[in-house]
Amino acid sequence: MIKPREFSDTREHLLATGEAVFRGKGFTAVGLTEILAEAGVPKGSFYHYFRSKESFGVDMLTRYFNRYDEDLRALLLESPGTGRERLLHYFGRWAARCEQSDAQARASACLAVKLSAEVSDLSEPMRVVLVAGMEQVQQRLAQALVAGQADASLDSDLQPDSLAGALYQLWVGAELLTKIRRDSQPFACALAQTQRWLKASSH
Repeated sequence: MIKPREFSDTREHLLATGEAVFRGKGFTAVGLTEILAEAGVPKGSFYHYFRSKESFGVDMLTRYFNRYDEDLRALLLESPGTGRERLLHYFGRWAARCEQSDAQARASACLAVKLSAEVSDLSEPMRVVLVAGMEQVQQRLAQALVAGQADASLDSDLQPDSLAGALYQLWVGAELLTKIRRDSQPFACALAQTQRWLKASSH
C-alpha cells in the first residue's frame, strides 16, 4: 500500500530492496546474501549501516511505518471528499488487492501483516516496532473518524478510538484469511462490515 519512491543512498537502497524481498518470501527464509545480491551491494557496505539482520529488520519496519503514515495522512486527512468517503476509499483500495495478480498482490501487500506472525516470537525489537507502527495506523484511522464526525458525514455516536481499533483488527484478519483461503471472501466480508460500522450521519 506504500507508493514507490526513489532511494537516495546506499542505506535507503538496501532497505528498499530488503522490503521488496521480504514481501515476497518473508523474513526468516531470506539471508543477507540474497538481499545483497539483489541490491548489488557488498557485505561491507551492509555492516557499515546495520549491526545485524535483526537491526536491519528493525530499521526496515521503522522506515515502512514512517512512509506508510505519510501516505495514510494524505489519503485519510488531506484528500478531497468527506471523512466517510475517504475512509471507504482507503478500505476499498485494501480490498481491491484481491483482484490483482499474485506478483502485484505481493508487491502491494501490507508488510506489517506479512511479517507480524513470523517475527513476533523471534525478535523482540522488531515486535516492538510492529506494535508502535500498528498503533500509529489506528491513531490515523481514529483521526479520520473524528474528521468525518466534524464534517457530519459520520454519525456523532461513533466512538473513534474503539472503532479505529476494531476496523484495523478486522482488516488485518481479513488479509491473513485471504492469504490462507486464496479467495476474496474475507475482504468482501470486511468491506461489508466496514460499511455497516461507518454509519452516515442522520443529521
